[in-house]
Amino acid sequence: MAYFLFIDESGQDHHDSPYEVLAGVSIKDEDLWNLIKSIHDLEISCFGKKYRDDKNEIKARKFLKKKTFRLASQMPPIPVIDRTENARKALGPSLPVTKLGLTALAQAKLDYAKQIFELCIRFRCKVFASIIADPGTIPDDNNMLRKDYVYLFERFYYFLEDKKDQMQGIVVFDELDKSASHLVLSQMDRYFKSTLKGRTRSALIIPEPFFVHSDLTTGIQIVDFIAYILSWNFRAGKLDKACREELNTYLDLLKSMRYITSRQIGDVQNHTIWSIVIV
Repeated sequence: MAYFLFIDESGQDHHDSPYEVLAGVSIKDEDLWNLIKSIHDLEISCFGKKYRDDKNEIKARKFLKKKTFRLASQMPPIPVIDRTENARKALGPSLPVTKLGLTALAQAKLDYAKQIFELCIRFRCKVFASIIADPGTIPDDNNMLRKDYVYLFERFYYFLEDKKDQMQGIVVFDELDKSASHLVLSQMDRYFKSTLKGRTRSALIIPEPFFVHSDLTTGIQIVDFIAYILSWNFRAGKLDKACREELNTYLDLLKSMRYITSRQIGDVQNHTIWSIVIV
């Protein structure tokens, strides 16, 4: 028995997103296929077809950008059956684009994102993340696993440890370019083999990750939405940049998927530890 931890990043280009986020979503192996099937069914019910069939990519920055909200609000909510049919037509390659079609497609995108999170809650998924408040505080050392990765794996390890049944953790990354993937592999190898904490955590987390294509892997598509929402709207401690109010509904759903535990830290017996940490 195992938990998959699908991992993706947001804001690494320091261009559009306010904060750099490393996010993960844990899904139990026995729930994974049922969740994937439910999301595939959701795709059909929202768009009348597989959105990806026309070489469209499901990405949070496309589904949840400000323009989508603007288009969705230019007409009252469209009944689901009519919305789905018009969204399907809007995705077609030959039909003229209409105001109704654009509105239906935008409303379908927003509803799709919301229902993905509702499905994750139903299937008991948990959200993990490291949010970097100041990139200047992260040492640039290619020999060491970055602090945000260490904190993410620490939280995932605590989650697995609390299961008390030796559940293994399997890490799945969105594929990077080959050199970046090799770098992460070597850093993880060094951390899990050469540090005391890493060796301890390798008892529950398999240190060698899988790399997959995001447009082909549903778990990565889920965590892409999670990382995007956290970057734009999760605020605590040093995180004080402006939020997007229209994303608060999605953030509330994500907050309900956080994991909370406690450990002895120094002299503190029951130090509270959240699965989302600010680095």
